[in-house]
Amino acid sequence: MNILLAPDKFKGTLTADEVCVILARGLRSMLSDVNITTCPIADGGDGFAEVLCERLGGEWVECPVHDAIGRPIVARYALCGDTAVMEMSEASGIRLVPEEMRDIWQANTVGTGEMMRHAIEHSGAKRIILGIGGSVTNDAGCGMAAALGARFLDADGNELEPSPRELLGCVRIDVGDMLELPEILAACDVENPLLGDDGATHIYGPQKGAGEEDVVQLDSLLGELAGLAGGAELVTVPGAGAAGGLGFGLMQFCGAELVPGFDLVARETGLLEMIRSADVVVTGEGKIDAQTLQGKGPAGVAELARDAGKKVAAVAGIIEPAALHLFDYGYALHDETRPLEETIRRGEELLEAAAVELAEALG
Repeated sequence: MNILLAPDKFKGTLTADEVCVILARGLRSMLSDVNITTCPIADGGDGFAEVLCERLGGEWVECPVHDAIGRPIVARYALCGDTAVMEMSEASGIRLVPEEMRDIWQANTVGTGEMMRHAIEHSGAKRIILGIGGSVTNDAGCGMAAALGARFLDADGNELEPSPRELLGCVRIDVGDMLELPEILAACDVENPLLGDDGATHIYGPQKGAGEEDVVQLDSLLGELAGLAGGAELVTVPGAGAAGGLGFGLMQFCGAELVPGFDLVARETGLLEMIRSADVVVTGEGKIDAQTLQGKGPAGVAELARDAGKKVAAVAGIIEPAALHLFDYGYALHDETRPLEETIRRGEELLEAAAVELAEALG
């Protein structure tokens, strides 16, 4: 029996690679004649670069950047041949800024642009693949563009710092001195437009520290900046609102293509070919729910497996009933007999037990 393991991470608990190791151990303990292949997946959020680095045989490169509130830090990206694979969260992520220090009016994506610039100027990257999940910013990618040479000017021609607070005074954007850029693919796992009730600010601003008045003002500011940049036609593109509008900024300032993160990973890793060679495909993530149905990794794996006529199993911390129809087999680690904290603490043990249960079902 050929089994392909293609899980996403269990966020905050286990990496996708660790999930593969544990699942394989449980399956092999019950199945003597089994060939197991692994292909960890990601959808543009944390772990995206690590998955591609591993699959594409890349090496890690470190570079100095500034985090979203201007503090110097060291970020890393993967260099896979002449392709740089990176995550914006390495430089501009919410995980880097303690909650008490978050200021949505100050935060910017300068560090993301610095990381891109380093890949081009120091690593000779001819292509950049950028995962744009996990941001603490809401600047429509203006900080990123500034790090690549764009200038944001006030009425007197003075250059402004590319943070939302300063950009309130922007009347002109000059992109004449921007760095020559290679092909850029942005891996995006959401479909929000830039503006409006479903846009970057209204949906994600509150978790980054925006109050009700901030949301209204910031949404208006992003609309004004989009107009000044000449990108009015891009504000409604699905994914333009990803990462506080970085999706828009990458399209407008860098000519980037927004690609669903799972689709990009599947293409780059040869996932479909591996599915075709398997008898059973096993996927999973920390929680499989309604959001999973909106293009997240496990749903993508299930769709590819079904199209190829393969059985597909899911193992997750939690599986909501609405998502069970995607899978032939479904195993949730958590149940009402124990607190969630205990399930998380016993994650490795419970994951291996679920793999044993799956092996018994497969016979």
